[in-house]
Amino acid sequence: MAKPQDTIEGHRAWLAQVTEPTIDADRPIVDPHHHLWRHKTKPYLLEQLWEDTETGHNIEATMFMECGSEYRKDGPEHLRSVGETEFVANLADEAAKDPSKAQIIGIISWADLRDTRLDETPNAHEEAAGGRFRGIRHRAPYDPLIEEPHSKRQSEPDLYTDEKFLAGLRHLGTRGLTFDFWCYHVQIPQVTAAARAAPETAIIFDHFGGPLGIGPYEGRHDDYFDEWKAHVSELAQCENAFAKIGGMAMTINGFGWDKRAAPATSDEFVAAQRDWYMHVIDCFGPARCMFESNFPMDRQSISYPVLWNAFKKLAADFSEDEKDALFQGTARRVYSLG
Repeated sequence: MAKPQDTIEGHRAWLAQVTEPTIDADRPIVDPHHHLWRHKTKPYLLEQLWEDTETGHNIEATMFMECGSEYRKDGPEHLRSVGETEFVANLADEAAKDPSKAQIIGIISWADLRDTRLDETPNAHEEAAGGRFRGIRHRAPYDPLIEEPHSKRQSEPDLYTDEKFLAGLRHLGTRGLTFDFWCYHVQIPQVTAAARAAPETAIIFDHFGGPLGIGPYEGRHDDYFDEWKAHVSELAQCENAFAKIGGMAMTINGFGWDKRAAPATSDEFVAAQRDWYMHVIDCFGPARCMFESNFPMDRQSISYPVLWNAFKKLAADFSEDEKDALFQGTARRVYSLG
């Protein structure tokens, strides 16, 4: 059955039910993870990005994360993803005309690292990005227990253990490029093994490793939380690994805010997810962690200003230097964002 938030205006009205005073409004923020796409009913372009980032928090800059949008429809298959980089670079150029607003200063693109043409695709992304290209992400979430419709978004089960992939991962490091891992929580040991196999490459652990709360995992976060903690602790021992903390308000995470009559408040968010955040920060340290919005995906559950209020509540007891790392410093350093 259709929900009021299934349309642009309906979703905007749904989010607007929860408003909060902005916490620590002057703190500089770099949002290192958002998407941009054309969509018939829910586009997320510069207009929508600025609608979110101009809501009280001091969002100085953002970074685009690949999402399979605007690929070229012809030409060599391995270069079609360059169309997405061109698309985002054009939006970033448009944003630069108004420096008073959040700027898109980094782009993470897609490439198949198993391709033996290890430089051709990254070179094409670099040329298209206008100085903003920073690395690659190849999503590989997979769990054989997950069924449709979510199974349609799954990848190959063993991508991150493939020897050709690992060779490509190591090659990224020789070029000073990063790699973002997006998986499900059952795959975190694969990420750890890959990080160990490519110690010279900066790898970024996205979205807490994708804790699932759907299908057979519905209502079972507590059942596997200790195992998840152990896997995260092991990954954090890899000095080339960094954690992007956010992206856990999607429908697959199963917190249920998207199904409610009103979105989450910052207090509800903190109460539900504090233990996950604190464990990752304890393991990696603030100097290797960065808050992320994962918008518009997490917009299904919470508004942008309320989300950043939640992050500021989570970070309230940290020192000023630690807060600076979490909100901008780690992202700027790891992704060479200046």
